[in-house]
Amino acid sequence: MSGFVDIVFNVNNLAATIRMATPIALAAMGGAFSERSGVVNIGIEGMMLTGAFCGVLGSHLTGNAWLGVLFAIVGGGLVGALLAVFAIRLKADHVVTGVGINILASGATTWLMQVIWKRKGASDLVAGLGTWSVPGLCDVPVLGTILGTHSPLVYISFVLIFLGWVLMFKTPLGLRIRMTGEHPEAADTVGINVHAIQYFCVILSGCLAGLGGAYLSLAQLNWFSKDMSAGRGYMALAACIFGGWNPLGGLGASFLFSFTDAIQMRMQTAQISLAVEIIQMIPYILTILILASAVVRSRPPAALGKHYESGHANK
Repeated sequence: MSGFVDIVFNVNNLAATIRMATPIALAAMGGAFSERSGVVNIGIEGMMLTGAFCGVLGSHLTGNAWLGVLFAIVGGGLVGALLAVFAIRLKADHVVTGVGINILASGATTWLMQVIWKRKGASDLVAGLGTWSVPGLCDVPVLGTILGTHSPLVYISFVLIFLGWVLMFKTPLGLRIRMTGEHPEAADTVGINVHAIQYFCVILSGCLAGLGGAYLSLAQLNWFSKDMSAGRGYMALAACIFGGWNPLGGLGASFLFSFTDAIQMRMQTAQISLAVEIIQMIPYILTILILASAVVRSRPPAALGKHYESGHANK
């Protein structure tokens, strides 16, 4: 029992939780913007995967990891634009379109990896982002271990998530976004361009998920591997819903998922009398349980998943 307590309540677990929560929290914020505008975003997984691939491709072509991050943001945004065109302009089913994007991203990135690097499993090594140490903080006992040294994207993500919360809940644009997802007819009546708001939010969602993907490939690793997002996009969607479609709530939910992920990784190295496969399932089981609970208890935006055409009733 004491061994299990040592595994759970460990300072290194908290540091690992922050590292692993970063891509999920970024993608969850993207999902919050998309769904607050009324567009269901099941395609976060594909956007993250595209971002991870484009980040490595950009670093490979330029030799600069930060340009790779820019590639990742643009790549994720382009996939977001693709979802927006199908879901908003062509009025395709949001869920089906998102699933199709995930399948497309998985197949396309695997094929392109073989074309560019002549490998099936992983790309070549590229320049990564490295880590930042916060002066003074990294020398503080315990707190320095948890927060003192991380990838620069960890610190940037905290700032972005706070700014995303400010944008969504403290600005006129955020009010327009929330109004579009709750009552697009009323938004249209007062002169808000519903489709423009939705395009903006879905593309922003793709950019943020792409940034989360860049973290996977340029901060945690320095290469791209097949399907390396490994379900984190679905975790991000669960975090978005569990967090009440709020960037800060999504961050908190991401910490919860990542904490269980950190625990299962430590359990694999400890002498725990459970099969490795069962231990690896822990974060995903928690994701399913929390998502099921959140779906029952949470109230999504009223117009989520509905098609809207100016001057006509929802379809």
